[in-house]
Amino acid sequence: MEKLHIPVLLSEVLATLDPHPGDKYLDLTAGYGGHASKILDVTQSYKTSVLVDRDEFAVNYLKQKFPPETEIINQDFYNSVLQLFECGKTFDIILADFGVSSPQLDIGSRGFSFKYDAPLDMRMDRRQKLTADDIINKYSERELTEIFVKYGEESPGRAAMLARIIVHHRPIHSTLELAELVRVRLHGYSKIHPATTIFQAVRIVVNDELGQIEKTLPLLPKLLNKNGRLGIITFHSLEDRLVKTFFKEESSLGEESPLEILTKKPLVAEKPELVINPRSRSAKFRVVRKRI
Repeated sequence: MEKLHIPVLLSEVLATLDPHPGDKYLDLTAGYGGHASKILDVTQSYKTSVLVDRDEFAVNYLKQKFPPETEIINQDFYNSVLQLFECGKTFDIILADFGVSSPQLDIGSRGFSFKYDAPLDMRMDRRQKLTADDIINKYSERELTEIFVKYGEESPGRAAMLARIIVHHRPIHSTLELAELVRVRLHGYSKIHPATTIFQAVRIVVNDELGQIEKTLPLLPKLLNKNGRLGIITFHSLEDRLVKTFFKEESSLGEESPLEILTKKPLVAEKPELVINPRSRSAKFRVVRKRI
């Protein structure tokens, strides 16, 4: 699994979050433990740290990888934060990596990628009911258009065209069936596969990705100790805009602000990492420190 999932911006994460022995660590999207293992190697705070992931495959792997005294929560990060807040827990380092993990993309049966033929699923948490199949086959043409505009960042005209094509060719139940339908109908419209934005938009809706971020961000400073560091990795502009805006608002009062921005510009992958891990090309990392 180490070869399947390479943690993005690892050197930047370690340098900016600056872990020290004894620091309490919260990883809200622990995945397969790439970042967590390196940070906990430094802090050695296995008993006071918490690893969170909503994906059962990741959680099962984490339980094998880390000592039994490390708390591992199989839940989405918003509800995990609520749970931790109610328990009165606080941390010196909080990290969230909002990207889809490599194993989720590369295990074809999960339905995240059109590189493989699989059922339209895309659930990070397979306990939930809503799937990509439900959205593609049950949402109205208007609803699909709105999704493609809002979450796929398509123009209204192109989004309406995509929605119309899908509605007129239902039922559609597999990833390749959907991708091929769109490719044939919109051949030549762009350099990237025309289904890319559809898959992004549907995945975001299935997992309520932006809603989770919007609800979680205001709670995170409450989980930080004084001088605690909060780092967030995003992979597309919609996520990054939410994080950037929140950090800016919480640091706008200067010395009186609850948070201090440590990364004036988002950190991005350097050329050596891009060669090893091409998926890091869209990653952006922003960090703040709690003043009070």
